[in-house]
Amino acid sequence: MKFNHLIKPFFIIMLILGLVAGCASTPDAGGGADQATAEQAIADAKSTNAQAKKMGAEWRDTAKIIGKAEKALEEGDYETAIKLANKAQRQAENAMKQAKEQEASLKASGIISGATASEDSAASVQAGGADIYEVVGGDNLWNISAKDSIYANPYQWPMIYKANRSKIKDADLIYAGQSFDIDRSGSGADIDAAINHAKTRGAWSVGAVEASDEAYLAQ
Repeated sequence: MKFNHLIKPFFIIMLILGLVAGCASTPDAGGGADQATAEQAIADAKSTNAQAKKMGAEWRDTAKIIGKAEKALEEGDYETAIKLANKAQRQAENAMKQAKEQEASLKASGIISGATASEDSAASVQAGGADIYEVVGGDNLWNISAKDSIYANPYQWPMIYKANRSKIKDADLIYAGQSFDIDRSGSGADIDAAINHAKTRGAWSVGAVEASDEAYLAQ
């Protein structure tokens, strides 16, 4: 009787310990949800950035931010991964919005009327070791810079402007038949300065040289 009396408390204690151990080893469902959210956020950012890249409007650091998000995901830092992915997503969305607004402004000003496929494939040729681009109807510095054969980034158009300052009076007004030098030797700082100017240029009008453009050329 005494033995049975001692066994009951023993089994009760073991049962409690077993339940506690079982609870401690149960997978954290919240962690799995966080991981899934991070993975989806990164996938969304990649998809949106791919669209921006297709438009020739991808920002230089967006892909790098996505890469950092993926690294955070691998390290299990889901919160950071989500924040970085969301930042990249916003950048890609803003890049496309800005590209569309720029194109709309150019069309409204009559600078472009929608380049045809044949115009878009106009030649960038080698001449005396330097790249030369021959302007065709419907061209502007924005879409020239966006061409894969030039910079594959419309925001680098100020580099064309600076390299041809003697040929271009107004950055918003170029003519078919002009030949522009394409600078391939720009440093990272030169590229950053060009992109920053394109994004922060401010208001502009055809036929006038903006003060912000003059400041950029003076750098």
